[in-house]
Formats: sequence, C-alpha cells, structure tokens
Amino acid sequence: MIKGGLDLSKKNSNYIIFTLIIASILWYLLFVIKPMNFWLEMSLSISALVLMSFVFNKDIFKIGKPTIRHILIGIFSAIALYIIFYLGNIVSGFIFSFKDSQVLSVYSNRSNGNLIWIGLLLLFIIGPGEEIYWRGFIQNTLSNKIGETKGYLISILLYAGVHIITGNVMLVIAALVCGIFWGWLYKKEKSLLPVIISHAIWDLTIFVIFPLM
Repeated sequence: MIKGGLDLSKKNSNYIIFTLIIASILWYLLFVIKPMNFWLEMSLSISALVLMSFVFNKDIFKIGKPTIRHILIGIFSAIALYIIFYLGNIVSGFIFSFKDSQVLSVYSNRSNGNLIWIGLLLLFIIGPGEEIYWRGFIQNTLSNKIGETKGYLISILLYAGVHIITGNVMLVIAALVCGIFWGWLYKKEKSLLPVIISHAIWDLTIFVIFPLM
C-alpha cells in the first residue's frame, strides 16, 4: 500500500514537470518565436494546458455554484490588482530604464486582432484557462502533496519562472505579482470561481479597456 502511494506520488510529480516543460515551450513560442497570431496561439496554448489538467483531474471544471460573494470578490480583486499595476507601472519607470520598451513589446500584440475579438478571448478562454491550469491544477496539486503554504509559494515561483524564458523582465515581475495575488486569493477562498472572475476581468481591463501604455 505504501509503495503504491509512493509510485502514484512520483507519477504525479513527473506529470506536473511534464506540463511545466510544455508550458515553457509554449510561452517561448508565444513571446519569442511568434509563429502565428499571438491571441490565437495564446488561446490554443492555454487550451492545451487545460486539457492536460483535465487528463490528470477529471473534476478540474467543477468550480462550484456561483455565489454573490465570490462574484463580488472577483470583481473587486480585479480592480485592486489593476490599481497595483497602475501604480507599479509608474514606480517601475523610475527603477528600470528598459521598462517602457518591454511593456510596449507586450502591448504591441494588441495590433494582432480586433479589440472586441481579443477581449472575448481574454474574458472566456485565456483568463479562465490560466487559472484552471495554474491555480486549479498546479497550486492545488502541490498543496495536496506538500502542504498548502509550500504549494502556494512554489506555484508562485513556477508561474513567474515559466515567464523567464521570454527574456522580458517586466513580464516576469508582472507574473510574480499576479502569482502572489491570485495564488493567495485561491488559497484563501478555496474556490476557482472568484480567481477566474478576477483574472478574466483584469485581463480585459489591462489589455483592452484601460491599457497602461
């Protein structure tokens, strides 16, 4: 019985590592190689990661019944995170000489499609999909395996770490902040719903409605 448990644990770890390698490759293609339309590729990449999460955990889409509390938490946390980034964008300009060029390199992808189309992808595929993979799969699996706090901290590092391959320091910092914020929200609420709402609204706001640059 103990041996079987160890084998399963090792299998779980190997599968997590496998998906993280795939995520790193996809992010490198997405931000560096850019073989196709950014938003289409992002949607396909996220969908692939969600599919791999589903293969591991068939209950990954069972996010629970929506509640007014979770909806409000999702909305107001998205607003709070946007304010954090708004202020961070100002402060980072005094610290990093390369801030503008690296942030603009991300925002340049806005020209790769109609803003309404981009907004819909962010709202219904990209934002929710990232949370299903990073919090619903990675953080949840690690938390069950090594403890809630350790799982939270390691998932933050992994989320930011995958973005290192892009070579964009500002993107890595942004991922670190988002990982801390949404990871904590998921840890606190024990539900993907408010985190998905938060991520989707934040994505739509910062990329389409009120971009920082």
